[in-house]
Amino acid sequence: MAAYCADCGKMIPDTAKFCEHCGKAVIKKHGGNITLCEDGKYRWVYELNLFKTPTVFLLVWKILFFVILGIFAFTNIVDLIEWREAFLQSFLNNLKVFGIITLGMTVIVLISYLIYAALMGGKYCVMFEMDEKGVNHRQMPKQAKKAHLISELTRTAGMMSGSLSTTAAGIGAARTEMYSQFSQVKKVISYPRRRLIKVNGVFQRNQVYAEREDFDFVANYIKSRCPAAKKRGKQ
Repeated sequence: MAAYCADCGKMIPDTAKFCEHCGKAVIKKHGGNITLCEDGKYRWVYELNLFKTPTVFLLVWKILFFVILGIFAFTNIVDLIEWREAFLQSFLNNLKVFGIITLGMTVIVLISYLIYAALMGGKYCVMFEMDEKGVNHRQMPKQAKKAHLISELTRTAGMMSGSLSTTAAGIGAARTEMYSQFSQVKKVISYPRRRLIKVNGVFQRNQVYAEREDFDFVANYIKSRCPAAKKRGKQ
């Protein structure tokens, strides 16, 4: 791992905390984009192209899909108890409704996502902070302001229309920071091609991104510090 002075730029020993030439604090680079700061935390910035990378869209879609699927399953269980003889017909009718609602939901989520991506300038810029205890995902300040504005608009629209789901979506959009404590992580899944590492807890789903040259380091660092987590990798 190379080390250089933040002030004079001269190379210094990896173990040095201060420059032997000018006395300034040392900044250490790991790979091309990750900085090991004086406080012992690794920091890097990642810019996600919202139009080319479907990760955010798929996350929202999956949440809503499983909510609809749960309602579909519950409805069929009730129908099975009450209408055993006519259950097949009832199931087919419910399946048709399920398909229509899922299709409609997909269209609405896609349109909403494209509007969101346009408002954010097509980019999601985030800073990551990582140390021995956990990893933090923080949206960059200018984009965080946009996210808060979108949240307020969505929340207001939800309250005016009486829509619980819209209001909840607005509250969720306001969250611009997420911290995962390694000791509480239950699953770590790495996706090298998407440069994505999912760090999942019981009630928390964090997404960590890293450039190709930094990906293996970040993924291995996280996995080695999550003793209770199941680890696996995908393409």
